[in-house]
Amino acid sequence: MMRGLIGAIGLCAVATHALAADPLEIGIGYLRHAGIKATLSLVEQPADNDGVAGALLAIEDNNTTGKFLNQHFTLTEVKLKENDDVAAAANSLADHDGFIIADLPADELLKVADTLRDRGTVLFDAGSIDDRLREQDCRANVIHVAPTRSMLADGLAQYLVWKQWKRWLLVVGSHDKDKLYADALRRAAARFGAKIVQERTFEDTGGARRTDSGVTLIQHQMPVFTQEAPAYDVLVAADESEVFASYLPYRTWDPRPVAGSAGLVPTSWDASHDQWGAIQIQNRFVKLNSRHMTAMDMQAWTAARMVGEATSRTNSSDPKTVFSFIKGKDFSVAAFKGQRLTLRDWNLQLRQPILLADGRMVVSVSPQEGFLHQYSELDTLGVDRPETKCKLQ
Repeated sequence: MMRGLIGAIGLCAVATHALAADPLEIGIGYLRHAGIKATLSLVEQPADNDGVAGALLAIEDNNTTGKFLNQHFTLTEVKLKENDDVAAAANSLADHDGFIIADLPADELLKVADTLRDRGTVLFDAGSIDDRLREQDCRANVIHVAPTRSMLADGLAQYLVWKQWKRWLLVVGSHDKDKLYADALRRAAARFGAKIVQERTFEDTGGARRTDSGVTLIQHQMPVFTQEAPAYDVLVAADESEVFASYLPYRTWDPRPVAGSAGLVPTSWDASHDQWGAIQIQNRFVKLNSRHMTAMDMQAWTAARMVGEATSRTNSSDPKTVFSFIKGKDFSVAAFKGQRLTLRDWNLQLRQPILLADGRMVVSVSPQEGFLHQYSELDTLGVDRPETKCKLQ
């Protein structure tokens, strides 16, 4: 009897010591540029904390679970100013954080990845949608949470084809990003059986449209610009530079829907999304930030939650251990999109559904019914394994 009592006391002492032990500290860095990019719409101007607010919400979620596992997560934000050395900033973050969420242009992300290659730091690309980062310029230490242009274009194309809107008038902006999006849309059209009946280029000549005569000029310009097109079902705009696409709906010469960079827009997240429990995270986000959750917020949230999920499963803060688990077959993360998200092992791109939104409602979610795949329907969006040019190194 006495021996059993002593054993029980010993177990209690061990448990008390475990609870009293210092928590496992997991530091996550967040690297982005200061300032925000203006949009054509006054009601869609991004907030100064766009993205980082989502990551902070995920840190809160991670710490809720972490209380039971004796783990503690922190976020360190670095905002780059003009002419700052992005590699030096990344190295500074890597001194105390084993994981870095990056919202950077493609070239800068590659510079950071190459700088930190030998340090074991794991990068999460939350902002760049360039396909080349997952293909010919892929890096073995970068996980891509943001969808690619090809994933966005494929998600849109599947719905347009499902609707039998197979004849497209493609209007492309004159900037490099616009042309990359147009490439993805052409690929999607060929892949899913749509036909681009004509392409037109909208040249950015500069100048301000927010003037007393701006609306009048637009109302006359857009119908003339879209006049005399071959018969088409939908106008698809490639305008990542925010120059003209928002002026197209309701102003085309022919009464046709607009999609792509305006009208029906493919995105990783939308403030109107309320399915699969999304209303819960939407409400929590609004309560904390007094604004709606953007795609960038959700991508950053997902990146930080991937770290939290893998850390809880491995009970380790070691970046190599966590990274190996995320790349493995047992990893998935729930992100309020109807199914758990996993990683493509050939290019480290996160599989995910694409929402199609019109600014007020989510119209549909791709992949669409009938677009089948031998492994995962999500792999009908973007570059599939047999097509990849990626050689992770």
